[in-house]
Amino acid sequence: MSGAAHGASSVEVEAKYDVDDSTPLPDWSALPGIARVGDAEPRELDARYVDTADAELAHAGVAVRRRRGGPDEGWHVKGPAQGAGRSERQWPLGDIADDAADPVVPPAVQDAVASIAAPPFTPLARVRNSRTAYALLDADGEVVAEFVDDRVRARDERRGIESAWREWEVELGPAAPDDEHGRAAFFTAVDAAVFAAGGRHAASGSKLARALGR
Repeated sequence: MSGAAHGASSVEVEAKYDVDDSTPLPDWSALPGIARVGDAEPRELDARYVDTADAELAHAGVAVRRRRGGPDEGWHVKGPAQGAGRSERQWPLGDIADDAADPVVPPAVQDAVASIAAPPFTPLARVRNSRTAYALLDADGEVVAEFVDDRVRARDERRGIESAWREWEVELGPAAPDDEHGRAAFFTAVDAAVFAAGGRHAASGSKLARALGR
């Protein structure tokens, strides 16, 4: 949800939904602890994913990407699912711009996945996303969660297959419930709002998986 310091770690707790192009935005007024919805924040995101030729990272449930745009622009290493969340480490892009289709993985990122895979890393997928983000705020103006409306264009670089879809994500923020019961109640209410608007649970666990036809 926000930028990270060098090698910073976090755990994402989120829910993903598939929606049609014409699906209206949900009504969040019934969500527990939500007093208002923040203003729309447009973001243009461009992520390039890499892996070894044998897809060692993917087999381990790990994704490595360089993403431009948004508050968490940089290099990301996303780990396998951990209960309701997924770990993520982030590094800044650095001072040298790298706009190549085959991005050079920085040494720090290579070190982070060294126990799983070693170079060479080659392009796996490109995911471009026109995102509109909304903060879901409590009575004190603190972020309970972030809701994003994503219109995605993706390319499987190894098969040359392109795809496009729309999806929603709701990710818990700093002011979210800190107990399992409270989080479960919150996401139950999120589900109800999404289903009432015409959304459904996502068929794929991540944008990368969907881009690769999984």
